[in-house]
Amino acid sequence: MKTYKKQKNIVRRTREDIIEVASHLFSEYTYLGASMSDIAKKLNITKAALYYHFKSKAEIYKKVLDRIFSELKSSIAEASSERTIDKKLYRLIKNYLDFGLKEKNLIRALMLKLSPGSPEINKHIMHLRENIVNLIQPLVREVILNKKITGESDSYLITSLLAGMMDGLLLEYSFLNKKIDSEKVSNQIVSILF
Repeated sequence: MKTYKKQKNIVRRTREDIIEVASHLFSEYTYLGASMSDIAKKLNITKAALYYHFKSKAEIYKKVLDRIFSELKSSIAEASSERTIDKKLYRLIKNYLDFGLKEKNLIRALMLKLSPGSPEINKHIMHLRENIVNLIQPLVREVILNKKITGESDSYLITSLLAGMMDGLLLEYSFLNKKIDSEKVSNQIVSILF
């Protein structure tokens, strides 16, 4: 029984190592620029060993994206700890931008979403993005109610606009290789939208 548990732990640890190394390679060379051979070589294992753990590069990339979006969700959720709605919204935007600047794989995923690529990967990215929008939407609803915004306000549309604005800024600054002053930008977005 102990041997089985030990082997299971080794397999789990190897999978985690593969995801970690692949994350760095995808971040550096993009999904299309990193190969299964590159990942295996970096780990000092054979491609056959790599295929034992994952059936394809797309499967590895999806695991990398799952990890990144999970971390992004945690970063966004931190905003709910703020006391006022304005501070919650500000912190959400700032955390999103700061995370995006730090995590190149998020930028790569956003670019991949915009370019013709693997339908399987694009579908996965869209699913993860939808989860992020669903996480942000309750805060936007709270802003609409708190600010007593009149007229018909579609919280999903406003959430999509906010997420698109933040993604666009991250892509633009990434292409220009510039730093975002996330505090200033977050304050400006809050004042413009709400």
